[in-house]
Amino acid sequence: MEERKPALLVLEDGTVFYGKATGKIGTTTGEIAFNTGMTGYQEVFTDPSYYGQILVMTTSHIGNYGVNPEEVESETVKIAGLVTKKFAENFSRSSAVSNLNDYLVDNDKVGITDIDTRSLVRHIRHKGAMNAIISSEILDEKALQKQVKEVPSMDGLELSSKVATKTAYEMGDPNSSLRVALLDFGVKKNIVRCLADRGCLVKVFPMNTTLEELKAFNPDGYMLSNGPGDPSAMPNEIALVKELVEVGTPVFGICLGHQILGLSQGLKTEKMFNGHRGINHPVMNLITGKGEITSQNHGFVIAKDSVASNPRIKVTHEHLNDQTIAGIMLTDKPVFSVQYHPEASAGPHDSRYLFDQFIENMKNAAAKK
Repeated sequence: MEERKPALLVLEDGTVFYGKATGKIGTTTGEIAFNTGMTGYQEVFTDPSYYGQILVMTTSHIGNYGVNPEEVESETVKIAGLVTKKFAENFSRSSAVSNLNDYLVDNDKVGITDIDTRSLVRHIRHKGAMNAIISSEILDEKALQKQVKEVPSMDGLELSSKVATKTAYEMGDPNSSLRVALLDFGVKKNIVRCLADRGCLVKVFPMNTTLEELKAFNPDGYMLSNGPGDPSAMPNEIALVKELVEVGTPVFGICLGHQILGLSQGLKTEKMFNGHRGINHPVMNLITGKGEITSQNHGFVIAKDSVASNPRIKVTHEHLNDQTIAGIMLTDKPVFSVQYHPEASAGPHDSRYLFDQFIENMKNAAAKK
């Protein structure tokens, strides 16, 4: 195996980590974040919600089971860069078609390995979210420190337009009696698949679609997808969702879609100190009293104090680690959303009932017509 070239990771606060290069030789910047999942790295790397983020994997060994083209949530790797402790050049799984390093190179992604990720995660955990830079071509610390300070903050940054579809497309049974219009802010493939598997015809629309164009599809329900960036930087989409809600047709929002739904109803969002990223996050369903193990990936959350003054909103789910809002519903319309990913396989399927709940809402609404 060819010896890896040296690489540097420099944080916004000046902290420097020395390691070895993985993926493409080059330089990349973004907000640094960490994921605590033990498996599923390929699904994580291709999740559009991670766009603009340098990702630290807390699991010691990454790449050991290779890459399978079927295990993706979008067509390309979406993370800005990758930080690992040990990076496996070889893989052991028979269904894999290539190693992770080649996959990163093919997707023009820069990474760094052989650093103390435990120390790095502790630092981020105590200092909070910040920008970072990885380089395997520039090894001048001062030059990198200067460059990282020019990276825009995730706070106030709109990124969905970088990853959302530009043209509408359909998936599912074309003869289905249940039609879902999905507004794409950076949707994961499995969200669409979960709806199609339940017999729906799903039409995925660009985020700048008008209400008239959405209604022309004659949908039985609207899906608001996940996506990257700051939801408060999306005033046009917030206004559109406000109009959607007033139509009275069932609505289901996930992650960024959940945040935009909240903003459309006069709630506020706030940037979290670190965010939630992993596949082992405990959530309590406050309606049923049951706990769920969930997959999460977000750096913004609906502010609790803004919910208390809005009688139209009911909190349905709560994150058990920090009591942040993990789900809401409207008391007067068939509209609900969650701050986590029910299409993912944490639990493994603790939260898939939310898709069934959405289907039931659509059927009930159709029966009343």
